[in-house]
Amino acid sequence: MSRQSDTTLANLLALHPKYIDLSLDRMWRLLNALGNPQNHLPPTIHIAGTNGKGSTLAMLMSILESNGAQVHSYTSPHLVNFHERIRLNGHDITENLLAETLAEVEQVNNGEPITFFEATTAAAFLAFSRHPADYLLLEVGLGGRLDATNVINAPLLSIITPVSMDHEQFLGSDIRAIAAEKAGILKPSVTGIPAIISQQDEEARDVIMEQATTCNLPLRCYGQDWLAYAEHGRLVVQHPDGLMDLPMPGLVGTHQIVNAGTAVMAACHLGVPELAIGKGLQEPVWPARLQKLVIGKLVNMANGEVWLDGGHNQAAAEALAVWLSEYFSSTDKAVTLICGLMATKHAENWLKSFSESSVELHCITIPEQSNSYTANDLADQAQAVGLKAQAFNNLETAIAAAQGDILICGSLYLSGYVLAENDN
Repeated sequence: MSRQSDTTLANLLALHPKYIDLSLDRMWRLLNALGNPQNHLPPTIHIAGTNGKGSTLAMLMSILESNGAQVHSYTSPHLVNFHERIRLNGHDITENLLAETLAEVEQVNNGEPITFFEATTAAAFLAFSRHPADYLLLEVGLGGRLDATNVINAPLLSIITPVSMDHEQFLGSDIRAIAAEKAGILKPSVTGIPAIISQQDEEARDVIMEQATTCNLPLRCYGQDWLAYAEHGRLVVQHPDGLMDLPMPGLVGTHQIVNAGTAVMAACHLGVPELAIGKGLQEPVWPARLQKLVIGKLVNMANGEVWLDGGHNQAAAEALAVWLSEYFSSTDKAVTLICGLMATKHAENWLKSFSESSVELHCITIPEQSNSYTANDLADQAQAVGLKAQAFNNLETAIAAAQGDILICGSLYLSGYVLAENDN
């Protein structure tokens, strides 16, 4: 059954400009017409970066909620339902409220060109501005400097997670250019709270520090001001005031150690006590980030465990390869990667990350995505870099042919399809 919000979302998508010029002009026009809801948001924590934004946000949200705070969040893309993007006090936005805010945006925009993300971000700001909370966790959509979320004059705190190569067609062809776009969210601090900077390549860190100096913003940088590492089954966060001995994060993977440390550092600067930090670290929920599927239609088809991850760039693939080597090192289980990638991604670089892994790839075309690599094309590219790979017509046959455990990966679009199908 079609929902009113689906109809309005389709109408807004039709207004998407034919050529995307990264600019805030359309966003400012729309927000001004809506009464500038971005000026009436809860205290906002703005999060940019290439990898780890969502996981860091999820852990920070869990920590803040463990301390009794009411927390809104804005993330993208969604996996199954659009409502996931806009969360009010820990719950997906209701259909009535989403339909109401989208209709208001559509009416005020009056048919002018607007990107889908700009329009839906404006709708989210309307919802957030009308429902009080202690914090809003605001995830950048693309880049930072010219992203539709970057209209917040005075964020309470800014976070930049690891920066790596991605979306080069929009953000630049080298790490310095991409880091400059991410660092565009940094603004002078009105509270004195420093920005938290996660682990970075030296070039990216230098660019971020230059931007912070320009706007007189203090930083707390990984490797200079703080560290996070695992020791004896615990998470240790080392910072200028001492060491914190904490439970390991509930999110799986070595790469989550630094993300957890980033969330912990942010929480410390927000005055959250250590007990709440430890409790919150263990309880985040963030689907399609090394998520083990336990029950469902697809799980029942498999001959072993089924894991799901939406990481789609080279850095994410490298993190998955590390996890594979750690998770399966003590077993003799066969592991099959079922992968699908969007054609906007560098498949060769992504695939090369698994060249040292003894895995077999089952390649599929991402369902319902016209801009996906075909299964045959992806399998050919995998074989060209020395991987054992074959193409399958669909997800179900790829699962049925897999021996042992399965990791489905390569795209958030594929992850969303998997979650929906598994629940059917």
